[in-house]
Amino acid sequence: MSPSSSSSVSRQGLSLQNLVALVRLVLSDVLEGVRWLSHHALAAVGLVAVLAVVFLATQAEVRRSLEAQALNWLSERATMRADAVDGSAGADEVLLAMAEPDAIQRATAANPAELNRQQSAVAFWIARRYNVAPEPISRLVQEAWVVGKRVGMEPTLVLAVMAVESGFNPFAQSHVGAQGLMQVMTRIHHDKYAIFGGQNAAFDPVTNLRVGVQVLVDCVRRAGSLTGGLKYYVGAANMADDGGYATKVLAEAAYLKQVAAGQKVAVNAPLPQATIASASPVAGPAVVPAAAATSPDATPAGTVSPSVSESASTPAAPHRAVEHVALLSAQDATRR
Repeated sequence: MSPSSSSSVSRQGLSLQNLVALVRLVLSDVLEGVRWLSHHALAAVGLVAVLAVVFLATQAEVRRSLEAQALNWLSERATMRADAVDGSAGADEVLLAMAEPDAIQRATAANPAELNRQQSAVAFWIARRYNVAPEPISRLVQEAWVVGKRVGMEPTLVLAVMAVESGFNPFAQSHVGAQGLMQVMTRIHHDKYAIFGGQNAAFDPVTNLRVGVQVLVDCVRRAGSLTGGLKYYVGAANMADDGGYATKVLAEAAYLKQVAAGQKVAVNAPLPQATIASASPVAGPAVVPAAAATSPDATPAGTVSPSVSESASTPAAPHRAVEHVALLSAQDATRR
């Protein structure tokens, strides 16, 4: 090979090396720039997010406006998705368009198998006696035990009040406006529902139970006795008697207490017959009406005959024994 050819090859090799070095340098600079830009961009985004959170935390109106806009957008998206399913679509597709995985959170229900022996026995007995599903009753039984322990009241008494007041119908309403499981006068006790979101919470079974128990505790404290408290609760504080309401509640509570103790009680075990309460206000302590106490069908408060058989006549569907006559004649009734 001639000297000139060797020199040419040497120059070509040097040029190729310089080109590779140049490319490496450019790529290194680009990557370094991207890394620097990403690092500082993320820092800027984080700073903006922190400032936005601080701003929203101090601006309640702006926060509520943004929340409303977000909810409206989500609602519109859900509506559009539902409208996209035409009438010819199958039932499964229509249901899928309305899918709401969080709906279970609104259900008032519990697995009866999760209850202890006492609670389970009570839940199934109530379910059979009042023809209601055991799952929602199990949830109410659980709540009655928790709330009863907290306020120092027998859970069986709480359940008995619900049984006599509404027959475990969470949407029950009397002609004077008592609502829900424990027939609380929502208009009177609206302040108690405020911490649960408003008066419509009266139709949430658990909330109604909690408010109703608090009302009952207040009535017992004011009357000075359980029987007197039940008389206040039913709105008969200024009446000669409560129409047999307290006797009926205590008899049902006694049945439930026996069931919780493992004793066998007929699901159609009778309750004392209610009487019409006198509308004439009287002075003096609350008393149980003599007619109810001496009735052949009456069960003394707090006691239940263990000899009641399954063939006993089925009690009428539970409903309010007293129609709140006291509210129409007295303004100071605690309960109604």
